[in-house]
Amino acid sequence: MNPPRMAVRLRDVHVSLAGQEVLHGIDMSFVAGRWTSIVGPNGAGKSTLLKAMSGLLPATGRIFLFDQALMAMSRKARAQQLSWLGQNESASDDLRVWDVVMLGRMPHQDWLAAPNAHDHAVVETALKATQAWDWRERSLGQLSGGERQRVLLARAMAVQAQVMLMDEPLANLDPPHQVDWLEQVRCLTAQNTTVISVLHEVGIALHADDMVVMQAGRVVHQGACADAATHRAVEAVFDNRMAIHSLEGQWVAVPRL
Repeated sequence: MNPPRMAVRLRDVHVSLAGQEVLHGIDMSFVAGRWTSIVGPNGAGKSTLLKAMSGLLPATGRIFLFDQALMAMSRKARAQQLSWLGQNESASDDLRVWDVVMLGRMPHQDWLAAPNAHDHAVVETALKATQAWDWRERSLGQLSGGERQRVLLARAMAVQAQVMLMDEPLANLDPPHQVDWLEQVRCLTAQNTTVISVLHEVGIALHADDMVVMQAGRVVHQGACADAATHRAVEAVFDNRMAIHSLEGQWVAVPRL
């Protein structure tokens, strides 16, 4: 049997911010076509790790995207293969929702070229998938926080990248739309897209295929979400103030009182 293809690999990756090391020698790999959730307490380095993988933060060590050195790739090649949805993403409130999502097609367009029919079709599909189609003519500033987040998710999806990195993608989403997000992630992985997401919602993170557990700038565990060792690692980094149980065939995290 051939070994699984790796979408992202990190080797001895260190990141320092304001002169202080916040990631300490990260070694890990992410299997292509799977969803990996990253969890851990505040200050664990989760968002920093994701930004390093995206090339948004300088890092020492080696990061590979499908066996290519990330920083050796052109900006356009990186932008085509890797899409990003970060916390508190900025976009002009005056922009139409349609135009915001069309920005996701820029890595595939020639300089100053107008969007083609395929670009329009991709944007329409992304807006409908995130249930944002009805707002396409509204400005971003007219939307609520949750609506805005769905538009920014549509923009990330419009890239059609092989790898999607998402930092707190459920911010401002109510429970029904969190379920919609889960369904979209499953659609993406069914199309062999690799999804890596930082989540505070441990119960939702447990729906992923795999989980990375972080603490104090280090990876303390990486494994399948269904594994007992993963559950023990999650409980430990949260000081055993939660417990993971099976409920009606799903893993849930409940507080220990």
